[in-house]
Amino acid sequence: MKTATKGTRVRRAAAVVVTTGAMLTTGALTAAPAQAATTPSITAKGGFLMNSANGKTLYAKSADTKRLTASTTKIMTAKVVLSQPNLNLDSKVTIKKAYSDYIVSQGASSARLIVGDKVTVRQLLYGMMLPSGCDAAMALADKFGSGSTVAARTKNFIGKMNTMAKSLGMTNTHFDSFDGISNGSNYSTPKDLTKLARNAMKTSTFRSVVKTKSYTAKTTTKTGSTRTMAAWKNTNTLLGWNGTLGVKTGSGTSAKYCLVFSATKNGESVVGAVLTSSSAANRTTDVKKLINYGYSKIS
Repeated sequence: MKTATKGTRVRRAAAVVVTTGAMLTTGALTAAPAQAATTPSITAKGGFLMNSANGKTLYAKSADTKRLTASTTKIMTAKVVLSQPNLNLDSKVTIKKAYSDYIVSQGASSARLIVGDKVTVRQLLYGMMLPSGCDAAMALADKFGSGSTVAARTKNFIGKMNTMAKSLGMTNTHFDSFDGISNGSNYSTPKDLTKLARNAMKTSTFRSVVKTKSYTAKTTTKTGSTRTMAAWKNTNTLLGWNGTLGVKTGSGTSAKYCLVFSATKNGESVVGAVLTSSSAANRTTDVKKLINYGYSKIS
């Protein structure tokens, strides 16, 4: 039996190193390249998606085209209320017949507030944002507007909404209502509503309200007793799906179906809007596509 010389052993070791290196190189060359995320196609006429952390645009479709916003308008109503100086969320508002008359005349969505009951500002925010109560929206506009009549106060409040829009750089937005029931000049864009939602989500109270699936308010009746309201259910059925945290749905004969949304998963956050979807089902599908796409773009 022959023993390998020192030179032979060195040559063999070198051959092993060369062969191993070749295998590693070949493996690197044949590894599948990372697939770029495919830009989604949505059915909504307008859509926008932003990285919540840095404001970078992730997706845009007719992002600056002015469209009716329906009840997504209530995001701004909440923003204005929560921006009031020395705000006391536990201060009480007495529900007026004017609010009830308004929703009846408009055939509007309601939180089913009872005339004469005292309801806190916090409760009104839930009543406005979950079941999309136009009575709750009117109560807030009346509470935080200035003037000698309900009409004057709500008009003044709408003025505050437009002032806030300008301060947030919402250059293609105008409000003529506190709830989205338009008189003809209530419009915004997917990009502007996304800016609004991104800003509003920085407020802890707003975040807490819009991520809530169900809320039961205990109000004070005319006689001082406690009334337990029927639970308010959030109209946003996407809550909890893939990190979805809110924000607000909207629908109407002309506005069709709208949704402003925010979602966070594994430390990645996106915010966006779709306007003028043809159906609630298509709206949901569109938003799911955008959220998934957003995560893939910033991961």
